[in-house]
Amino acid sequence: MKAYQVQIIETVVLIILLFSLLRLLYGIIQKVGAKFSYNETRIKIVKKIISLTLNAIFIIVLLLIWGIAPSQLAGYIASLFTVIGIGFLAQWSIMSNVTSTIIIFFNHQVKIGDTIAILDKDTQIEGKISDIGIFFIIIEVDNNEFVSLPSNIFMQKMIKKTSGNKSSEDVNSKEVTKMK
Repeated sequence: MKAYQVQIIETVVLIILLFSLLRLLYGIIQKVGAKFSYNETRIKIVKKIISLTLNAIFIIVLLLIWGIAPSQLAGYIASLFTVIGIGFLAQWSIMSNVTSTIIIFFNHQVKIGDTIAILDKDTQIEGKISDIGIFFIIIEVDNNEFVSLPSNIFMQKMIKKTSGNKSSEDVNSKEVTKMK
């Protein structure tokens, strides 16, 4: 068998392994989320992180299969991180958006699926939060019409939550208050 045929077989096996592992982990995450009544938003974020991590590992292993030497791969990865780091440091607004997204995710009252109104003197935006990304908050304003708002701008605006999902944390805190 020729070398490239072995590489093709290894690539196919790797792809099957990736999809099988993703499916297995998504099922486990969903079961754990249901068992402990985690908010669907949290489950979605964990799935994104798992997917990103496994895809990065997949790409690295795929490059190794196709003959990239580990020392060359380390050089490429170091160069990539250097370029990304320079890009982040040169653009403080990007860092501000990433930091704002982390704050929104862990400490803001609104979550994916909530209907909100952004109170601004120039522009009024009302809609449902459809995604919280690393840099942007995506708001569905009408059926299939979306507005993307940078996370740092979202943090600076007054937000009125008009409706939304009650998270298990909200329910638990109300139950604790009732018990007192």
